[in-house]
Amino acid sequence: MIHAQVVVIGAGPGGLAVAAALGQRGVEALVVDRATDVGSSWRNHYERLHLHTPRRWSGLPGHPIPRRFGRWVAREDVVRYLEEYVDHFGIRLQLGTAVSRVERATAPAAVNGSAPARWVARLADGTTTTAEHVVVATGYNHTPVTPDWPGLDGFTGQLVLARDYRNGRPFAGRDVLVVGTGNTGTEIATDLAEHGATRVWLAVRTPPHIVRRDMLGWPAQGTGILVRRLPPKLVDRVAHGLSAVQEPDLSAYGMPRAAPDLYSRVFEGRVPVQDVGIVDAIRTRRVEPVAAVESFDGDEVVLSDGSRLRPDAVLVAAGYRAGLEPLVGDLGVLDGRGLPVVHGAHEPPGASGLWFTGFTNPISGMLRELRIDGERISAAIAGSDTHHQH
Repeated sequence: MIHAQVVVIGAGPGGLAVAAALGQRGVEALVVDRATDVGSSWRNHYERLHLHTPRRWSGLPGHPIPRRFGRWVAREDVVRYLEEYVDHFGIRLQLGTAVSRVERATAPAAVNGSAPARWVARLADGTTTTAEHVVVATGYNHTPVTPDWPGLDGFTGQLVLARDYRNGRPFAGRDVLVVGTGNTGTEIATDLAEHGATRVWLAVRTPPHIVRRDMLGWPAQGTGILVRRLPPKLVDRVAHGLSAVQEPDLSAYGMPRAAPDLYSRVFEGRVPVQDVGIVDAIRTRRVEPVAAVESFDGDEVVLSDGSRLRPDAVLVAAGYRAGLEPLVGDLGVLDGRGLPVVHGAHEPPGASGLWFTGFTNPISGMLRELRIDGERISAAIAGSDTHHQH
């Protein structure tokens, strides 16, 4: 059995941010991840992905993203940055082993004269690690969701989850239906069109808000930061007024206008789509919006308006779940959506020493919020009573 002051679960940006910020305060953390490398989700994203937030607002605590990576950092440069970040801070890693469960320590005992361990992390390899604090940073987009469409089992075409998509080359000369109108779905649809798919359909259940990545040099994230603390209904009204100017009208191309609820949607985990090519792809009819998917019938897809498509492949980008139930589901710390009841520098009621980071989808930028969370969680841990005893 290993003992650590702090066990951080997840070696993505959120977990590394907490570990580095703790290290700067003299508290060593052990970062555990099921993957064999840091930043595994970034390594596995589709190739064309860039950060939707500018480099200077996307760095983690204590070590900014280098200027050489440009304003909109490419996916592979995010991975490089995370590797450099680990080296810069000498973060202690245990990779290639998943934490299968977090449990309360039955009889908290002091280890080597330190404060009592309150938590036990059970690892998939059968080992256990005790800790005073556990930080869960496995990520909002952990477990992909495949909608439970009637007839899906009998579909004769290819079904691909967005997490398994790398680029559009294998789909050149084929007809593809993309399901999901978030940033991932719209970007993959654009990528398919650019790689020579014969037809690309985009199934639309809820028309998305589409915003420019920046306007006259001002990034969309800047507006997100400014409105973050304002009442959602107020922001919805202002955004709706601006949408006539700022959001493209694609209704003539089969994409209805979005409802006046831009900011309210963020609280359901749905941020606006940043236009990195989808508007032009729809206007040039290389991507065709169609109605939502209702069911499958052999090699056909039945849409909600009764029309049918016969795609060679269906690419599902219909979202993710946090997938926290196996890890902490019996601790009473999750809400009805399976998300932590509190996150950031707050411990759940009755679960002192347990922390969560990265389980929101903020309009102000995920990496920016992970940096702020990392600094606040580390300050709370370093200043907590357990560490006054050292």
